[in-house]
Amino acid sequence: MADTTNLTTARPAAGTGNVSGKTHIEDTVVEKVAGIAAREVNGVHSLGNGAARAIGAIRDAIGQRDHGQGVKVEVGEKQVAADVVIVAEYPVPLQQVADGVRSSVSRALTQIVGMDVVEVNVTVQDVHIPGDDDDNEDKKESRVE
Repeated sequence: MADTTNLTTARPAAGTGNVSGKTHIEDTVVEKVAGIAAREVNGVHSLGNGAARAIGAIRDAIGQRDHGQGVKVEVGEKQVAADVVIVAEYPVPLQQVADGVRSSVSRALTQIVGMDVVEVNVTVQDVHIPGDDDDNEDKKESRVE
């Protein structure tokens, strides 16, 4: 996997006359675009596997969110493929959420990055059940006196 993508400008930029050149887009930027697009889909609770989410929670706490968390991309000269790991909200239909992520990521990569998307693989790593991660330890009734 390359560290950067080289997109050759086929036409001069607006207002620059006949100036041409190359545009370099880092893989991390492509991952960030895909991650933001995936998070916008209804039914997506978070991105990444358990370890990534734990590190992400720490980063969020200090104000340095990793928008590319849970996303890996393979970038070529003109095409991109993405793998996205999600945690879905219960009880949304998982296939519907995965299709929404696939569509949203593909659209964002095409429109924002300007590359052809060959595939977007979605892995549903977990299902978030509202109330499961609430801290209810203090609220439980004691079974003994």
